[in-house]
Amino acid sequence: MAADAAAGADRRPDAHPVTEPVPPSGSPSGAPSGAPAAPPSGQARAERRGARPAAPSLLLEGVDDLLAAAAPRDGAPARVLDLGGGTGGLAVRLAAAGHEVVVVDPSPDALAALARRADDVGVGARLTGVQGDAEDLPDHVADGSVDLLLCHGVLEVVDDPGRALVACRRALRPTGRLSALVAARGGALLARVASGHLRQARALQRDPDGRWGAQDPLLRRFDADGARRLLAGAGFSVLRADGVGVLPALAPRGGSALDPAAVQALEDLERVAGTDPALLGAAGQLHLHAAPV
Repeated sequence: MAADAAAGADRRPDAHPVTEPVPPSGSPSGAPSGAPAAPPSGQARAERRGARPAAPSLLLEGVDDLLAAAAPRDGAPARVLDLGGGTGGLAVRLAAAGHEVVVVDPSPDALAALARRADDVGVGARLTGVQGDAEDLPDHVADGSVDLLLCHGVLEVVDDPGRALVACRRALRPTGRLSALVAARGGALLARVASGHLRQARALQRDPDGRWGAQDPLLRRFDADGARRLLAGAGFSVLRADGVGVLPALAPRGGSALDPAAVQALEDLERVAGTDPALLGAAGQLHLHAAPV
C-alpha cells in the first residue's frame, strides 16, 4: 500500500493542493486508454511526492480543532500519528507546537527529507519517521496510544481503504480523533471540464470509483456520502465534513489574482465556501473530522 495520492488535489498534501492538474492533450495520460491497465504500484505511487504548496487555512484550522478536542486534558503533549505523512509539512508544524509526532510512510526518500526538515526546524527530538504503511501499522504504533491520527491522501491509493481505517481505529485512544482528507469526485470532474478534457470528465463521471482512465494515478475518489459510509463501516462517527479547494480553480489567473489583497479575499471566500453544504460537491478534496465509536 502507498500512503500518498497523486498530483494536484489528488496528492496527499504536506500542505494540501486544492486543484487537480489535468494531463495536457496529446500526452499518454491525456485521454482514457482503450485497454484496461493495472493501477500504478504502491512503490510508484509512493515515489510521486514532490514539492507541495501551502495548506489551505480551513484545513489547518480543522486539524487544530481536532487536536484541541483530542489532546490530553492535563496539558501533556498530544501523541499524533501522520499516516503517509511524506516529508512532514503538517507533522513538523505539530511537532513545533510541542506535540509528539510519528510519521509512518513507505518512502525512504520522503522519510530522509522529513528528518532533514525536522532538524532544520529544531524538532527532531519530538518527530519520528518510520518506514511502513497501514498494513503494518500495529507493528509501529501501540493500540489505543494515539490522540490525533492524520490520514490524508491515503484512502484513495490503498488497495483496501476499509482495512486501512480499521488499522487507524485500532491505533486511536477512545477519546482520539481522526483527520481524513480524501480526493473528491466533484472537484475532479469540474477540473476536467474546465480544462476541456471532456472525455476524461465523462469517464470519471461514469466510473464507479471516480477514475478518468487507466492512467489515472488514483484508485478511487469519493463523494461525501460515500466517504461517510466508509468511515462508519470502520467504526468511526463523522463529526464534520469540509470542502477543500472549492473556489481556487475558478479564480482568474494572473492580474489581480496575484495581488496580496486578492489572495486574502479568495482565502476568506474559500474558508466560508468550504463549510457550505451546498458547495461540498464541488470541492477538490473532502476533510472529514471523525471520532471512534
